[in-house]
Amino acid sequence: MRIELRVCQHCLDGDDGHGGHEKAALLQDMVACAETIKAHKDVLELDSVHIRRVRDDEQGKPEALPVVAATIQNNQIVLNDTQLVAEGQDGNMLLYANPDDILTVLAGNVDEISKAVHEDVTVDLSQRGAEIISNAGLGADREQ
Repeated sequence: MRIELRVCQHCLDGDDGHGGHEKAALLQDMVACAETIKAHKDVLELDSVHIRRVRDDEQGKPEALPVVAATIQNNQIVLNDTQLVAEGQDGNMLLYANPDDILTVLAGNVDEISKAVHEDVTVDLSQRGAEIISNAGLGADREQ
């Protein structure tokens, strides 16, 4: 199985006109989770984890998984600059374009890692990211 997270580098940096500080914090949460997953990919039996930071001049081209999400804005096709693509063992691709869904999937993987390793793999999330995950009901419970 392979996963690829794509985020807008300008949004990640919190540049003006690219979603503001709350969006930047949420993207930073996603990248932090993806980096934790990448560091422990063997625990989840992942073949590869790619984190792609897209710039304006690159138009969201994939790094490894050939799937791109698009929306229509002002009668024009616009490629989504934030998306998570997962390829299963059967070759099926799952595409997540909603930021809440992306963070929930990534945090769920971090949660699975935390159940399998003895080290602390906790990711410090922004307030908004923590709210999203809290509402999703994630959280490793080592007692179960």
